Amino acid sequence: MATTPQEEPLTEVTMEEIVALCKRRGFVFPSSEIYGGLGSTYDYGHYGVLLKTNVKNEWWRSMLQEREDIVALDSAILQSPKVWEASGHLAGFTDPLVQCLGKCKRRWREDHLREAVAEEGGDPDAELKCPECGGDLSEPRNFNLMFETHVGPVAGEGSEVYLRPETAQGIFINFKNVLGFARKKPPFGIAQVGKSFRNEITPGNFIFRTREFEQMEMEFFVPPDQAEQWYREWIEIRERWYTDLGIRPDHLRVRPHEQDELSHYSSGTSDVEYLFPIGWSELEGIANRGNFDLTQHAKFSGEKLEYFDQATKERYVPHVIEPAAGADRATLAFLVDSYEVEEVEGRRRTVLRLHPRLAPMKVAVLPLVSKEGLPEKAREIYQDLRKRLPAEFDEGGSIGKRYRRQDEIGTPWGITVDFDTMQDDTVTLRDRDSLEQIRVPIEGLGDELVRRLEAPWTSPKLA
Repeated sequence: MATTPQEEPLTEVTMEEIVALCKRRGFVFPSSEIYGGLGSTYDYGHYGVLLKTNVKNEWWRSMLQEREDIVALDSAILQSPKVWEASGHLAGFTDPLVQCLGKCKRRWREDHLREAVAEEGGDPDAELKCPECGGDLSEPRNFNLMFETHVGPVAGEGSEVYLRPETAQGIFINFKNVLGFARKKPPFGIAQVGKSFRNEITPGNFIFRTREFEQMEMEFFVPPDQAEQWYREWIEIRERWYTDLGIRPDHLRVRPHEQDELSHYSSGTSDVEYLFPIGWSELEGIANRGNFDLTQHAKFSGEKLEYFDQATKERYVPHVIEPAAGADRATLAFLVDSYEVEEVEGRRRTVLRLHPRLAPMKVAVLPLVSKEGLPEKAREIYQDLRKRLPAEFDEGGSIGKRYRRQDEIGTPWGITVDFDTMQDDTVTLRDRDSLEQIRVPIEGLGDELVRRLEAPWTSPKLA
């Protein structure tokens, strides 16, 4: 029998609730926890792996499957140090670092401290104190954010390399290679998903800011006179990607950078921001990078990184529009936005209202009781369904507890195998969001679930 959940959540979600859910249900764990942990590093558990993989797959779908002007790349994490010299990371990829001279000895980013003072209505140019213990702070010094390591059997001169702080440079140095095989001409893009590493001074807020993270980044190469047009278009495309996957529009905004925020090579940058429990924060940046990157790498490498238009006989260095998103931040945003605690028939229910395509599991198969052949019948159905879509077999505890467990991991549909199933080959199909329960025949069950998965979906939070 169908029930109707209450329309409004009981409370606004906190980061503490998200962290607790992630650990309780196996989404994310603190890394090296049995040894006391390692600051701002996390391990993704079973459901976390599946959720983040689905986020990345949806990004790839939007870049490759839904477009014909973008190709894929997977560049190396370790690259020649000359790459980072040309890009400016060796000289300029630094943060102003101050250290507490008092009791706690903690290190802080000076710019973050001044921003916090300004937000509280204070004078950002006044002398700073340690926010932890109130002690005096040292003079700021520049701190390079790249992790250094060595290649070869012996550490020594010429062996230093760096873990990449971004994926973009791997795309730029492969521009000529891709241009040679892809049969594309500007405007076209090169997309990749991969790990990046930054030795952040003040990481935190769970998986929002970590030292090891995954980026979803695309460089879109365009004729110089089309750069502004494509910059505006990609802002709209990327904002719509989040709302199409269920993010509430009123929790999303586009914030153009002020002139003093822009990188020296950028004529325009806009952030897609989400209203996290920590406040409005960046999900993704879209930048009009000009031709800086290709020009720099051409200068340092001696290779021509340009495009010759056969039709117009014009030779030019393409300008670049860069949508760069964090896979971990996107995963966190989808978790936060989908999280809801509601009261149904006098009982609290925690549910992740994830878009079905993002949900780690699409369907759970549950025998009503563990007797009279129901588990065997349920497993038979489960084995058939899992060939077509991610499915889970769940027989531990009462049926109510199992449904609540599946609600907490965001499973859109549940299949209950009961005594009637043994008589008429029908099962109960339960919907996570509406709580509607209907009887459906086992024959054609997989087709029905695939149809539902492919159907348009709107978050109940928008109702």
